[in-house]
This record gives sequence, structure tokens and C-alpha cells, in this order.
Amino acid sequence: MLDTVFVPVHRAGWPFIGLFAAAAVGLSFVAWPLGVAGFVVTAWCVYFFRDPARVTPVREGLVVSAADGRVQAVDEAVPPAELEMGAEARPRVCVFMNVFDVHVNRVPSDGKVTRMSYRPGRFFNASLDKASEFNERHGLRLTLADGTDVACVQIAGLVARRILCTLSEGQAVRAGQRLGIIRFGSRVDVYLPKGVAPLVAVGQRAIAGETVIADMRAQEAARPGQVR
Repeated sequence: MLDTVFVPVHRAGWPFIGLFAAAAVGLSFVAWPLGVAGFVVTAWCVYFFRDPARVTPVREGLVVSAADGRVQAVDEAVPPAELEMGAEARPRVCVFMNVFDVHVNRVPSDGKVTRMSYRPGRFFNASLDKASEFNERHGLRLTLADGTDVACVQIAGLVARRILCTLSEGQAVRAGQRLGIIRFGSRVDVYLPKGVAPLVAVGQRAIAGETVIADMRAQEAARPGQVR
């Protein structure tokens, strides 16, 4: 029960929480309604930077969502050139995070980080198609035990101004492991190996580290989705 009430806060959030709390105290001396508004914003900041534990399926071949949010696109696209994964389009799952979603991102699959690259860019709305090409982003390429590659790309959004990745090149990682955080609204794209069908549908809610977005052992086609 206590685990559901006292959710850990990501360390990247404490400077913002402290700043908002100090501002709220100052505003309360000016006018109590301003102080109340300040404490509401502080509470939202604590909520935004929450970092709950996740239960990750651990069977070999599974790929889990790297982000909480709504599946915005299930398509094929060429991975960012800086990840050096070739010019051939691959299956891609894009998950968009709004300001109420958990923004701690997770590793999609067991493997080794064989390439990392940060690219500065614009700050278009992350829900737009052009965001994956023009927005600020941080990408990583994972090489799996069988030699195949999976890419995970953190993309800044309209109000996101800071992408944090805590991994390093050459590091061995596990599916569901925390890889970083994006502040204040954004998106994460996962590029799958060629021929692997995504198992999520556009509009579906995904949970980072828990929702299985692909199974490299499965033979079924991509799943359609229906609103019911």
C-alpha cells in the first residue's frame, strides 16, 4: 500500500521541485491565493517527475515500450543516420508522452549499447511527423545477443527543452532498465529489426518497461486496433 502512495521521484526533478516550492512560499507572502497556486504547481511538478517501479516481462525476444503514453504511429521509417543502421526502412513504434505521463524512459530490449548520438534541433510539437526528423533528439542503438539491432530515440517536444540519457556506449543493458528522462512533453521512437511485426496499435496506451510492443519469436502480423 505504501508503494502506491509514496512513488519515488526522479533525481532530475528535485531542482525544479525546490524552485517551485521556494516560489510558492514567496508568493504566499504576497497574497495567499498566489501561494496556493504556487503549491498546486509544485505538487504537479512532483507528480510529473514520479518514477514508479515497473514489472518487465523477461522472456528472450520480447521488446517493451520505452515510454509511457499513447501509441502515435506504427509504421516503417529509416533510423536516424547518426546511428549508422543503414538506409533501409524498419518497423517503428512511436509513443507520445503528454505532460501527465511518466517521463522516465526505459530500455526496450536486452542488449549492448553500441552507438549513442545526440543531435540538436528544433522544438516542433512531438506529435507531428516532422518532429522525428527536425527536433532535438538523442538516439541509441542496441545490439542484441543474436546480432540484430534495435534503436531507441528520445525526441524533444514543443515544451521539452532537455533530454537526459544515463547510459553510456559499450554498456550492457536489460529490458525495462531506466535509460533517462525527457522534461515536459515529448516522444520516444523504437525501431525494430526488419521483418519484426509490432504488436501494438495506434491509439493504444503503452507503459514503459511493461507493454510488449514486439516479439521477435512471433509469426503473427501486426495487430489492428478498434475503439470499443
